[in-house]
Amino acid sequence: MSTIIEDAFSDLFPDKDISQFSFSLDYSAKFSPYNGNVRRGGNQIDFNFSHKWKHISREIQVGLAQHLLVKLFKVKKKTTNMDIYSHFMKSIHIAAPKTIFEPILKASFEKSNDAFFNGMMDMPNLEWGSESFAKLGQYAYGSDTITISTILQDAPQELLDYVMYHEMLHKKLKFTTSKSGRTFHHPPEFKRLEALFPNSARLEKELSQWAGKKKRKLLWSW
Repeated sequence: MSTIIEDAFSDLFPDKDISQFSFSLDYSAKFSPYNGNVRRGGNQIDFNFSHKWKHISREIQVGLAQHLLVKLFKVKKKTTNMDIYSHFMKSIHIAAPKTIFEPILKASFEKSNDAFFNGMMDMPNLEWGSESFAKLGQYAYGSDTITISTILQDAPQELLDYVMYHEMLHKKLKFTTSKSGRTFHHPPEFKRLEALFPNSARLEKELSQWAGKKKRKLLWSW
């Protein structure tokens, strides 16, 4: 019986000689729910999937593998399995448990929800992340979680609200996939809606300044 990775590779590259490659697939609890990656060393290609994928249908896992292979080989291709995988990822948030609601983040979420989404967006998990200076916020599709860098814990409210709104847009719009199989997380519609936040251009600059200030303070404390 062929493996998930072999099926994914053969369907994606029917003209390639699969025998020249060796594949491995490992399921790990180290990943966030429904994440995964791929690494290549010569002809050895190693896949690592979140353990959550173990109980998901084979066709969706094939789509995930193909999504990673397209990135690895830098090709423009799209398959039925990749479409099924994308649909799954856009829907998985519905079943994700909602158990974490940090009070400051909850207040910020509710403020933007009322102002920009007519109060209709379901609240995801809301948590503080690490002291990140580059990635100030992140939305995880698999766990339906918005994570905000702790450097914003004492930031001006306007900056926190803007980052929260940005991540809420990711929850709303998810991602788009082109005919070539490329995934876009900041398509034109995202940029259009992001600009609706008052003074968004100014806030982008102030966020960079705030992150720089926090980073310098950390360096000086050493």
